[in-house]
Amino acid sequence: MTSRERVLAAINHQEPDRPPVDVGATPSSGISAIAYGNLKQHLALQGGHTRIYDVVQQLAQPEDDVLDRLGVDVIDVGRAFNTADSDWYDIKVADGQTAQYPTWFHPELRDDGSWVARTPDGTDIAHMPAGGAFYDQSHFPWLDGYPSDMSAALPDAMSNVLWAALVHSPWDHASEEGFWDELRRRTIALRESTDRALMIVCGCNLFEWGTFLRRMDNFLMDLFIDEANVERLLDALMEAHLATLKKVCAAVGDVCDILRFGDDLGIDTGPFMPPELYRKLFKPRHAQLCAYVHENSSMKTFLHSCGSIYKIMPDLIEAGYDVINPVQTNCVDMEPERLKREFGSDITFWGGGCDTREVLNRATPEAVKAHVLERLNILAPGGGFVFNTVHNILPEVSPANIMAMFEALDEFAGR
Repeated sequence: MTSRERVLAAINHQEPDRPPVDVGATPSSGISAIAYGNLKQHLALQGGHTRIYDVVQQLAQPEDDVLDRLGVDVIDVGRAFNTADSDWYDIKVADGQTAQYPTWFHPELRDDGSWVARTPDGTDIAHMPAGGAFYDQSHFPWLDGYPSDMSAALPDAMSNVLWAALVHSPWDHASEEGFWDELRRRTIALRESTDRALMIVCGCNLFEWGTFLRRMDNFLMDLFIDEANVERLLDALMEAHLATLKKVCAAVGDVCDILRFGDDLGIDTGPFMPPELYRKLFKPRHAQLCAYVHENSSMKTFLHSCGSIYKIMPDLIEAGYDVINPVQTNCVDMEPERLKREFGSDITFWGGGCDTREVLNRATPEAVKAHVLERLNILAPGGGFVFNTVHNILPEVSPANIMAMFEALDEFAGR
């Protein structure tokens, strides 16, 4: 099977020749720049660059030789942009390795060794502490309340949130003239150059945008005591998201294989909100987003949602999601056996292949390998599974543990 056939077979709940693999196709299935640089040294891969395409999370864009070595089956179409050396410049990451930032990103180094990122008008929107490995949001545009004209105020507010202001490719080019034609041209060229499945990351977050604009504590209270404004915000977001989806589907809906949405709906112990509140406020809108993609493209729909989302999994399936990620199996009710048994025929698990909280970063290589083999035996049979860690590979993860994970994949596949 080709990589694309392997991924699509798995999503269609057909068991492929081996479990498909993702490293780096989304900003929730990637690898830290520090861990990536260490891995390349371990593999004795010379040349190339550690390019930090997601500056907020400090994630590296895996290079072709690394993808080949690890047997990765899916890539992000964003890698078709920023391909020239002149699009990047050298920096030092926290452990002293050389990496590269895109030329549009120039954070400010403070006297205490921390970093601050600002918008062009000087607004302080994100901080990274000295020795840190990702940026935290520092500016919440609607902290003091909702505007009267939500739709009119939304674009400016969103542009002052780090997730939009410091966005990864291809969206760092979205304001350029001719972007949509260029997105189509580059995506077609990428598809012609590889048999890997193609992913486009599209966001369209709803709950999370409430937390980005109002701050988590305020928005969680709003859900219960200010439903009218929450509804107004969600309607304004839906207007913006559907306008974007219309352009995405027209540009690459017949070229990309998967479209990734995002909306973190869970914490360690359960959903952020009672399931009935999710069903009232968010499920109908999630269903509308999925339906638009399915009706106007050939793409599968992929939802990134961290945390314990077991209680709303039936709702996510009914809303129309084909894929769920990162499958945070270390949360309450998220045991892989349970998820596979109850939902494995209805949705594809993209993740859950290795615990990144306690195992990949702390266990011995032998324990990592045993853990991954156990997960593969649970999640891979019958398809409906794409191998990925539970969220990104963090900076402290050793190359030996990363390679133990891939040795387990090879052993499972009989290679």
